[in-house]
Amino acid sequence: MEVVQYNKNFILNFQTVVTIGAFDGVHVGHQEILQNLVKTAKIEDKKSVVVTFFPHPRMVLEKNSTIKLLNTLEEKTALIDAIGIDLLYVIPFNKEFANLTANDFISEILVKQLNTKSLYIGYDHLFGKNRAGNFKLLKEQEDIYDFSVNEIEALSIREIKISSTKIRTALIEGDIVKANEFLGYNYFLSGTVVKGKNIGEKIGFPTANIKVKETYKLIPKNGVYVVKSFINNKAFYGMMNIGNRPTVNGKNQTIEIHFFNFNQYIYDDVIKVDFLTRLRDEHKFESLDALKNQLKIDQINAEDFIKNNQ
Repeated sequence: MEVVQYNKNFILNFQTVVTIGAFDGVHVGHQEILQNLVKTAKIEDKKSVVVTFFPHPRMVLEKNSTIKLLNTLEEKTALIDAIGIDLLYVIPFNKEFANLTANDFISEILVKQLNTKSLYIGYDHLFGKNRAGNFKLLKEQEDIYDFSVNEIEALSIREIKISSTKIRTALIEGDIVKANEFLGYNYFLSGTVVKGKNIGEKIGFPTANIKVKETYKLIPKNGVYVVKSFINNKAFYGMMNIGNRPTVNGKNQTIEIHFFNFNQYIYDDVIKVDFLTRLRDEHKFESLDALKNQLKIDQINAEDFIKNNQ
């Protein structure tokens, strides 16, 4: 997949099938749209193009926005690439771009730059200055610009319409199972393994401390999770604690993983960690011995889950 950053002089000399959106999470609804885009492009002998935005428009348009994203731009790019899209067009979303009218977006970007012949747009997608652009406006432009516009309905699971917002809510509430079902893959984060205070090692549960570089990446609710990671091309399972370590009077949120049957030096390595399920809330224990006993129980519960579900 070719990845192109927005450039006013960029012009495609081949016809395209295009869809537009933030695509945060690239969830099962997004995946269906993108898979159909790839199929349509092949049938029509055109190229498939995804137009996306970074940062997320809400970060720019909403005052004091606290939105956290399901994917970093790098993660989103990899997920879209895996589906087989030909070209990803990344538009830096800023106040200048937010002032581009819907009509100018259609004529300058969709038509002039991307040579759009078939456009697929979400039923509720709004674009352009003051969010004036919508499916109706695009349909009115079909004959003018010689493209076809197709409306995409929301995909539902158990009669619940899937959205990135609902997935974010599930993760904030610690409902990993629901989030993973809606995503169609395990929610994950990537970060650098950094040195901690070695408290876990002292009680028999050494941990890899993960530092996530992107501050906008959504970290699920504090608590203990069953996780999986591929390290040097081998799968390792473990349990992750997200929280402030109240038993040792911790002040800042940390992400710590105890991998089972693991003895490798991975400091400074960047690893990707999949969330499989949530075991419990984070608690303050009366002593390190009490914490150690709970961690033994957590490991038993985690290994039972892995045995029965992986």
